[in-house]
Amino acid sequence: MKASEIKEMTANELQEKLKDLKQELFNLRFQHAVNQLDNPMRMKAVKRDIARVKTFIRKQESSAE
Repeated sequence: MKASEIKEMTANELQEKLKDLKQELFNLRFQHAVNQLDNPMRMKAVKRDIARVKTFIRKQESSAE
């Protein structure tokens, strides 16, 4: 996910995206635990996407104040 895509999202869309990414990370961790994870680098990418989304959420909150 690119930063330009995140910038265009509204606050509600960002919250939904964050929820989806956290669910995906949970599923990846579960697959990793049972040795069925095909691409371990996907976990790293999802974690970074979560951080990007959280950063933009925080940025929008601080600019609203």
